Amino acid sequence: MSKILVIDDERPTLSMFKLFLGAYGYEVLTAESGEEGLEVFQAERPPIVLTDIKMPGMDGLQVLKRIKEIDPLAEVIVITGHGDMDIAISALNLNATDFINKPIQKADLDAALRRAKERLQLARDQQDEVGVRPAGNGVTVVEVKGSVTSHSEPVLLAAFERIEPGGRVALRFEDNSSINGAGIAVLIQLLSDCERKGTAVAMTGLSENFRKVFDMVGITRFAAIFETEEEAVAALSAGS
Repeated sequence: MSKILVIDDERPTLSMFKLFLGAYGYEVLTAESGEEGLEVFQAERPPIVLTDIKMPGMDGLQVLKRIKEIDPLAEVIVITGHGDMDIAISALNLNATDFINKPIQKADLDAALRRAKERLQLARDQQDEVGVRPAGNGVTVVEVKGSVTSHSEPVLLAAFERIEPGGRVALRFEDNSSINGAGIAVLIQLLSDCERKGTAVAMTGLSENFRKVFDMVGITRFAAIFETEEEAVAALSAGS
């Protein structure tokens, strides 16, 4: 049974969602404030969250932002008042899955839930293409098995968030990996963040063409490229 968290300061609304979503087969978690919602989210890690926007204390946009910081792959549907388009756009800019207006219509909720589940499935498919495993000597291997695109960003971020600041990472690309322009931008941002956090990164598995591209766009300023994983791990270990 998939978990879903509903955050709203109105108890009748929470009761309605609990009955409705329970009939859909969800395990429904509820919270009456943004602060309580974050506590429940951190403890239970539901893949889908519905949150009202206008609540006392921490509002829905703040909740959305914090949840995305905790788990970029979580799908958050925000509940707005009728006509609050500026707020809805702000939520989408914070990577909300969707927004639904009060009074809530069943068709709108169904569509938002369907979109959230589709995005979760896409993320799972992409997550299968990024692996994390220890390599010894305090080095972690992040293995990219598919293409690196803009859609890879949350999966790669989630993988690197498992690395402690000051850690060491061998970023290994499989033979079938490819990187488009948006993927290069994602890598530059990711490696820049690693440099800021003191996380050492070495890369391996790249074709000669991608080596030239990475050198040209400046990625090699952040991470050296090695022929094999063993060489990358050895270099990272020697730099500890």
